[in-house]
Amino acid sequence: MQTRKIVALLAALAVGALAGGQYLHATAAPAVPAPGAARAALLPDFASIVQQYGPAVVNITTAGTRKAGIAFPFPFGAPQGEVPTQGQGSGFIVSGDGIVLTNAHVVQGASEVTVKLTDRREFRAQVLGADPATDIAVLRVDARQLPAVKLGDPARARVGDWVVAIGSPFGFENSVTAGIVSAKSRSLPGDIYVPFIQTDVAVNPGNSGGPLFNLAGEVIGINSQIYSRSGGYQGLSFAIPIDVVLRVKDQIVATGHASHARLGVDMQTMNQALAESFGLERAAGGLVASVAPGSPAEKAGLLPGDVVLSFNGRAVGDSGELAAMVGESRPGDAVRFEVWRKGATRELVAELGTAVDDTAQGAHAKEAAGQGRLGLAVRPLSPQEQAAANVSGGLLVQGVNGAAARAGVAPGDIVLQAGGKPVKSVEDLRAATRSGKTIALLVQRGERRLFVPLQVG
Repeated sequence: MQTRKIVALLAALAVGALAGGQYLHATAAPAVPAPGAARAALLPDFASIVQQYGPAVVNITTAGTRKAGIAFPFPFGAPQGEVPTQGQGSGFIVSGDGIVLTNAHVVQGASEVTVKLTDRREFRAQVLGADPATDIAVLRVDARQLPAVKLGDPARARVGDWVVAIGSPFGFENSVTAGIVSAKSRSLPGDIYVPFIQTDVAVNPGNSGGPLFNLAGEVIGINSQIYSRSGGYQGLSFAIPIDVVLRVKDQIVATGHASHARLGVDMQTMNQALAESFGLERAAGGLVASVAPGSPAEKAGLLPGDVVLSFNGRAVGDSGELAAMVGESRPGDAVRFEVWRKGATRELVAELGTAVDDTAQGAHAKEAAGQGRLGLAVRPLSPQEQAAANVSGGLLVQGVNGAAARAGVAPGDIVLQAGGKPVKSVEDLRAATRSGKTIALLVQRGERRLFVPLQVG
């Protein structure tokens, strides 16, 4: 009889909770917690996280220009020129003196970046640097004593843990969504440096660059990508772990750009059939498909067909993990590999090189190249690129605006001369900007070379 009373009481409590009504009490039953206390004990406290750290999440709007094509032959269509563009995203403040983190793709191509706080204050932001390889950008606003987030350790996050995202999906500022960690260390095509945190948090266009919080109110990642066949959220969201973000952020703040280590191999994912063909008991490790000539991998003795089993003592589960481990390292680091070759293991040592980033555009690098005077962001060509273009020296144009854009210089052009003198370094170009108000650049565009006169700003 007593058992039946307890069952009846539990059933009454369940019905009351689901219906949103009052909890029912049997006369002989012990006291139960108040409704609010019961819910607090069972459900995560998202509201406190939003209340405490929501003010540190910002809305980011950008303005810039892009070249317009010709839909029909002129005069029936519009002539080629520049048209204004606008964009938006999210970000968050990591220090009270105005350092803001967001995604690189949020500010890509922007000439103006505005940061808006939850208290409606707006600030013009300076882009200290952007690293497309990891999709991380660092901004600075001229303000003090700003609200800042607390940073956590993504390594402690478990699959199944609750997480919260705050951002501006489709421009709806400071929207809050929640879900769980679906997987860790996901590798995505083209993102060789990032072991993503996968979640089922609703993330949509405009959420990019916003923070991913754990239940302690700590940021463990930056929401960066979604997998979608429709362009909207479909249950698969990916965040950049905050430890990866901080390594890039520290480099950008110090130098204006981020450097990444390079091993010089193309990797292939292992499967059971491949593992059996190489005499391995299970499909683990990263299979070396090719080795770049002259690369750190070649100097270390890595060969196509080697299976990398460990990196500095850490087991390599698949090729994506190895790429992320290399990305966590610094150029010049000496690293040890355990590889499987012809039925036996052996240890190799490599000194990592520096990855060539064709698209990173740090603010300091732009300034050194005369960004303020010419509107050019450039970098020296690698020896391989020089050989492919059949040039000696030269600077690859990565970004243009201002005078360079008006003169018709385009990303991908190679600057060979400035003011009649060969250009082999950023310093050569910077020195040429001091020679007068107008400077002639000799640029190579595909198979063609042409002079372009620029007004020095």
